[in-house]
Amino acid sequence: MGTTAGVIVLLLVALVAANLPWLSERVLFILRPPPQGKREWVRLVEWLLMFGVTGLIAAGLEQGVTGEIYAQDWEFWVINLCLFAILALPGFIYYHDLRRYLRKRR
Repeated sequence: MGTTAGVIVLLLVALVAANLPWLSERVLFILRPPPQGKREWVRLVEWLLMFGVTGLIAAGLEQGVTGEIYAQDWEFWVINLCLFAILALPGFIYYHDLRRYLRKRR
């Protein structure tokens, strides 16, 4: 896989992974939700887990393309966390605002 294709695949994986916690009602995407619904802190934990999984996929792609994984400082990880939060906005807005608006509209 070339560099450009790897970047595009990584961005698509990150977009899907960042939104999954707000689009799925299952706990950790496997377990049935409790009767009162999935709590917000569970969604945040899932979101952080998806950030880690996306980081591991990115490291694997970097290893495959360049042959090594370069060390990164804390600034790199903070910027990536902020970008992951921006990618999660569509799912977050859908869950907290748009879904309720669409229900009222019916």
